[in-house]
Amino acid sequence: MASITFKDIRKTYGENITVVHDINLDIADKEFIILVGPSGCGKSTTLRMLAGLEEITAGELYIGDTLVNDIESKDRDIAMVFQNYALYPHMTVFKNMAFGLELRKAPREEVERKVHEAARILDIEHLLNRKPKALSGGQRQRVALGRAMVRSPSVFLLDEPLSNLDAKLRNTMRSEITKLHKRLETTFIYVTHDQVEAMTMADRIVVMKDGYIQQVDTPQVLYDHPCNMFVAGFIGSPQMNMLPVTIERRGEAFVAVFGDLELPLPERATAEIIGPYVGREVILGVRPENLHDEQSSYMQAPGTKPFDAYVDLAEPMGSEVHLNLSVNGLPMIAKVPPRCKARDGDTVRLGLDCETIHLFDKETERNLFA
Repeated sequence: MASITFKDIRKTYGENITVVHDINLDIADKEFIILVGPSGCGKSTTLRMLAGLEEITAGELYIGDTLVNDIESKDRDIAMVFQNYALYPHMTVFKNMAFGLELRKAPREEVERKVHEAARILDIEHLLNRKPKALSGGQRQRVALGRAMVRSPSVFLLDEPLSNLDAKLRNTMRSEITKLHKRLETTFIYVTHDQVEAMTMADRIVVMKDGYIQQVDTPQVLYDHPCNMFVAGFIGSPQMNMLPVTIERRGEAFVAVFGDLELPLPERATAEIIGPYVGREVILGVRPENLHDEQSSYMQAPGTKPFDAYVDLAEPMGSEVHLNLSVNGLPMIAKVPPRCKARDGDTVRLGLDCETIHLFDKETERNLFA
């Protein structure tokens, strides 16, 4: 098994196109790390440098205690699972899974044992004599995982492995991969643009944007304490509401003024943090689930400042309702219980849980409470 260390890793194409900027990251042995971010953020390039499929422009990359910058991909003790499965169409499932072992001239008994063991774990033993064209998308993905498993690598690399599957199958395969990681006790590094995959599977998430790491932490910490507006908006679905507000002082307390609405700031908004922003505009962030409808007990809490919102679109989701709103001319989304009967064109009364808000510097976009 192996830990992984990125030290000032950079990737540049040509003379001046840098797609990964001086990444520093320590990944523990047996950890499940997910790199997440929008298309073009550098996450797949980072994974390919680790795999040895992209040359590292600058910096040092370690697997365990070994510097691997100049070590061939085949000698890095890693296995990679691709988005398109990369199966050989003319080979059976058994042959696809055994291919890497046979290249290494492993004994036939070892090949048989490892392939059947992996197939049993992945529930594809009954498919070993079929060819890929006779398999469903989920079965092909299991074969690709099995081909990686039989090599018993120190590190698994998975590059958007579920993006070609339908929504139901993605949910199933998410849990299968998570269980597989726990069973194999191996380091997993997984790339996706889907923040739901990241939140449900990872020990830690690496959020990337424009080739830079924005924040690295557990899913819950990223959700509760995003370091900047990008992380706050990227993690969470529906995404966090962002509202321009002006900070004002009321005696010893501070409020955020939004149109004719004054929102009291939480106790963590101390004079040291908020004082320099009095009279200035900042961005207030609030998650959709922290907007409460009239039937919520929160509305009776002391200090609640209810306000009216126009419903542009009500989306019943079964277990909840998403209200797409207009408040003082700006869009917001509220996530409310299914008992809410609001419909398109209605005006609803809402309360905002001010203890859960975030404030962001308008220029730097950093979280003032981080």
